[in-house]
Amino acid sequence: MRTLYLLSVWLHILAASAWVGGMLFLVFVVVPWLRSRDRAQAAALLRETGLRFRTVGWVAFGLLFVTGAFNLSVRGVTVTDFTRHAFVTSAFGVTVSAKLACFGVLLALSAVHDFFVGPQATIALEREPGSPRAERLRKTASVMGRVSLVLALLMVALGVSIVRGVP
Repeated sequence: MRTLYLLSVWLHILAASAWVGGMLFLVFVVVPWLRSRDRAQAAALLRETGLRFRTVGWVAFGLLFVTGAFNLSVRGVTVTDFTRHAFVTSAFGVTVSAKLACFGVLLALSAVHDFFVGPQATIALEREPGSPRAERLRKTASVMGRVSLVLALLMVALGVSIVRGVP
């Protein structure tokens, strides 16, 4: 069981690394580079990059969910623990609950960004660059992406706290 647990932890960290690293790469490398390009061309490149990263992100989400649930179960946490006052008020329970809440919000935000706002923004930027609608959608997608990144970084910090203890 220990080997399976270590494999699960490794996969959890690998999935988080791919997901957070990819988001950081998009925010700090791809998007700034695209700003120096023609709006329509940049939108097409962002659409293609987004579609490819979307697959990576959702595979990572699946791995994070499965390995996270398994890792908690190995540590003795069950679904019924979240109904026990002693658990949800303990430092460990609060941290796990906060991480799961962030994960839920992030899944919802990512679904809206990846399947609705992001694609609409890139299509609008390709077809009508500079229009108020395209600009509004671009800004909305950008804010959603930044909030997702902040939530992801918060989840990494919470994950460290789960393993190492709350400072």
